[in-house]
Amino acid sequence: MPMYQPSIRRRDGGDVKLDVGGGGQVLDLETAVKDGILGGDGGAFFGGGVAEKLDLKKMVAELEPIDVPSVFICPISLEPMQDPVTLCTGQTYERSNIRKWFSLGHFTCPTTMQELWDDSVTPNKTLHQLIYSWFSQKYLAMKKKSEDVQGRALELLETLKKVKGQARVQALKDLRQVVVAHASAKKTVADNNGVPLLSSLLGRFTSHAVGSETIGILVNLDLDLESKADLMQPAKISLMVDMLNEGSIETKINCTKLIEMLIVGKDFASEIVSSLSLLVGLLRLVKDKRHPNGVLAGLSLLKTVCSHEPVRSSVVSIGAVPQLVEILPSLNNECLEIALYVLEVLSTLPEGKLALKDCPNSIPNVVRLMMKVSESCTQFALSILWAVCKLAPEECASLAVEAGLAAKLLLVIQSGCDPIMKQRSAELLKLCSLNYTATLFISKCKLTRTIQ
Repeated sequence: MPMYQPSIRRRDGGDVKLDVGGGGQVLDLETAVKDGILGGDGGAFFGGGVAEKLDLKKMVAELEPIDVPSVFICPISLEPMQDPVTLCTGQTYERSNIRKWFSLGHFTCPTTMQELWDDSVTPNKTLHQLIYSWFSQKYLAMKKKSEDVQGRALELLETLKKVKGQARVQALKDLRQVVVAHASAKKTVADNNGVPLLSSLLGRFTSHAVGSETIGILVNLDLDLESKADLMQPAKISLMVDMLNEGSIETKINCTKLIEMLIVGKDFASEIVSSLSLLVGLLRLVKDKRHPNGVLAGLSLLKTVCSHEPVRSSVVSIGAVPQLVEILPSLNNECLEIALYVLEVLSTLPEGKLALKDCPNSIPNVVRLMMKVSESCTQFALSILWAVCKLAPEECASLAVEAGLAAKLLLVIQSGCDPIMKQRSAELLKLCSLNYTATLFISKCKLTRTIQ
């Protein structure tokens, strides 16, 4: 929320007046600082000291998102000003922004749209000084807080080396809170051998309380290759799979995300992800509509798992195809694209095609999504339908036409989609028409004028 609305009275670099709030009280900037209205400290930042050594551009870039007084914001870019200049109309802008405005042929004030009788700009030194002072104060406070956070993270890492039982669980909870809230704490943990320490806490005899908190920390860190290799030991993966099946929803999501972090983009042993316990746990997570974040995390890992060809048969064998088909109508667009991708990959297997054919809702649910969500979704849906209709054309093609497939295929052919998709659509349309007379098929298309 903007804190102040500027009402600048002078353009000679002198005292700039501010209308603070809705009460009509007008203050000069120095008074505003002295009174603490704009976060100053009795004018202490209007001068020498450490603040002068700080670079304003660096401070603006490094500070976390904060509520900046609106008087510091350039009306053109809506970003904090670093070189404020004032026009003859009394309005202040960032120098580079107003110069660009002039270069585009505008000779008006962007805020008031008044024609300018003087196109010169005057540096607003008082406002610049106040901006610098305000950001210096916030920046130094942030640095101090960061140092305190880093110290707390180091303290907790030392504690973890010494304690066990409930005290260890509490230390992990505290460290997790610090890591989730502060980027500097993540770096501190990584730079001080925190990842190997945390990884050592996971194993065959780790309690779920310790494992849950440890994984909750690790999933928020950037893991190097050595750390990932250590975490992919069978005993550690087994613990993650157990908690994926038995933990709280938050623990399930964190386990899912961590396993994906460990295997994405890497060659991994198929036994790591072909575990039926892992796959069953993923499907349970994906089907739990109460937790959309869990659905997305589960589908994302399932997609990664299915990229490993030897695992696909196992995914089909646990009944993934009909379960994914049934949840399609309830998914958001992001999840739909992933789910259709997985089904399309599984449709390349003979058993995957058969599972799709045997599921009564496969064809209607997939047809409904064509030309509805995205071109990628349409492409996946087209591949799935082609696989099923090719497997049993007499049975499935008729079902697809009754579900409205012919009309959807005509839309694809007429759209600006990829030429390969258009060609596949034409082939599928021809396949679907084999069981109908020309007149009857045209009526099924529901696009008589278009087909003619």
